[in-house]
Amino acid sequence: MRAEDFQASAPGQLLPTVGGAHAFVPDPLPEQFELTTPTVRLLARAENALGRLAGTTGREFNPYLVGSPMLHREAILSSRIEGTITTPEQLVLVQAGSDGGARRRIDEDTQEVLNYIDAMMRGLELLRELPVCLRLIRAVHRELLTGVRGDQERPGEFRTDQNWVRGKLDDTVLNARFVPPPPREMKQALEELERYLNREPSSDHDPVLVQLAVIHYQFETIHPFRDGNGRVGRLLIPLLLCSYGRLDAPILYLSAFFERSRDLYVDLLLHVSQTGEWTPWIDFFLRGVLESSEEAVQQATDLLALRQKYHRQFQTGRSSALLIRLIDRLFQAPSITIRSAADLLGVSQQAASNNIHKLVDAGILRETTGKSRGQVFLAREILAFMYDRPGDAARER
Repeated sequence: MRAEDFQASAPGQLLPTVGGAHAFVPDPLPEQFELTTPTVRLLARAENALGRLAGTTGREFNPYLVGSPMLHREAILSSRIEGTITTPEQLVLVQAGSDGGARRRIDEDTQEVLNYIDAMMRGLELLRELPVCLRLIRAVHRELLTGVRGDQERPGEFRTDQNWVRGKLDDTVLNARFVPPPPREMKQALEELERYLNREPSSDHDPVLVQLAVIHYQFETIHPFRDGNGRVGRLLIPLLLCSYGRLDAPILYLSAFFERSRDLYVDLLLHVSQTGEWTPWIDFFLRGVLESSEEAVQQATDLLALRQKYHRQFQTGRSSALLIRLIDRLFQAPSITIRSAADLLGVSQQAASNNIHKLVDAGILRETTGKSRGQVFLAREILAFMYDRPGDAARER
């Protein structure tokens, strides 16, 4: 990180840090930004798309029936940005208690993705009693990194030493792409960010989506953890939308958009720090909200239609209530065993097996192990919604 790349208009200051390098300490976020006319128009379109998304799932008595496949997809994509690779099928097989003989490396990656899902659920649980605050952020980080490769990086604790963002794997602090604030200044910046997150509502503040854009920048710039900053930063977007009352459930995720434009994403974040020019970053973020909301509306609509189709197949007959419960469980996790079905339905394993095989006969479930014992069943039409691109699911069948 070269000091000469930072202009006088940069929204922060450079301080000397370890190894003769400089670190960037961001200023507190201002209450309001001057938005250009094109940005205001883009904001209106993004707000409209987010409203349509909220309306689409607001009609559903349990938004998590469609939100769960979206969260699984987000967990895979957000982790993939960090180099952690797993597939939806590997993920749900592990959730069902079987990895289908997958290699140990895949198990480690899949556990990291499962931790991402658990981190989101932990954040939602804490939102019942807390706003989004430093305590909640630490708890989310602890859930994300405990028991996986980042476990040695003090899960749930802010860093106490200098870190840096590498452009190449062997970069040192002297030639790093970006050097966040030293620990003391980091702590102060976090306290200021927490105050910004929980200000009293005011007409003098920016619209929520603009606030989210600058919050995301500020968190990534502070980079308060030794590992997991990117994933925590992306998790905070849907958590804040829920906390601010814009969504009832975490159903808007930007990782797919960020991954498709990864180089531009990191360049624009750095550009803000170097120049203080916020508009390109805010516009990029708003386009992400717009495109991701439109994609999520279509995905939610298709998921609800698929659920209704399955329900219609089993709305008559004595066992219909059990089958409907089983179907709704599959939308929350599209893998199941006979034992887990028996526990869910409160019936014997034989009765659970009978119900599962009715779904197999209907083409909703397919057995994956080829064994007579320890069978795992997948709902592949639901699983397909967890892929980034629809064609990916078909190629893996």
